[in-house]
Amino acid sequence: MNKNGILASESFSRGRRHYFLDFKLAGNNSNYVQFTRSEQQGNGSYKRWSFVIFENQFEDFISAFASLFRSAAYQGKGFVTVKQLHEEFKGEGCIKAMPPELRPREKMATSGRSEMENSELLAMLIGSGSPNESALKLAERILNGAGGSLKNLSVMSVAELCQFKGMGIAKSSTVMAAMELALRLSAATPVRYKTVYLYKKPGRPSGFFDLGN
Repeated sequence: MNKNGILASESFSRGRRHYFLDFKLAGNNSNYVQFTRSEQQGNGSYKRWSFVIFENQFEDFISAFASLFRSAAYQGKGFVTVKQLHEEFKGEGCIKAMPPELRPREKMATSGRSEMENSELLAMLIGSGSPNESALKLAERILNGAGGSLKNLSVMSVAELCQFKGMGIAKSSTVMAAMELALRLSAATPVRYKTVYLYKKPGRPSGFFDLGN
């Protein structure tokens, strides 16, 4: 690190314009990125422009760049804003965009759980998908990965479930918990209740009863 607090630096030039990208250490020990453009003037002097991105803004800045590049890929469609792209992906991949009668929760409420497909039940456990994929599509992909077998799904580990894009530890743990409850239910021994009859013996006063089988 030099005396200016620069931890790393890159630069390039185009004619009279020079660009510098510096990763720096601030006085409070936080990091920031400084972009600088330096341009030579007609009299030989240089004019400089700079802007800074602080550490707590890194994630937003990177996300903005990713959205911008995605928007650039749609140049053939004319001008498209990042917000329009988000709404488009959301409309394609969101369960809310489906007809009400096809949404898993609404279908269960109107038709009952016995009418639900395995993928629909699994989607309800997963809860939410991503901007590019609904929870239902994710559930179908996971079931396909399990060979369409609930038995195979029931023995998957968190690590195996997390290998499916869109599945994190929280969603995977929820699915595993449901599978474990199903396994315990299937292995439980049914409780048998003994039938007890009440009868009145001859000669006993009214109100007295014996318990018998």
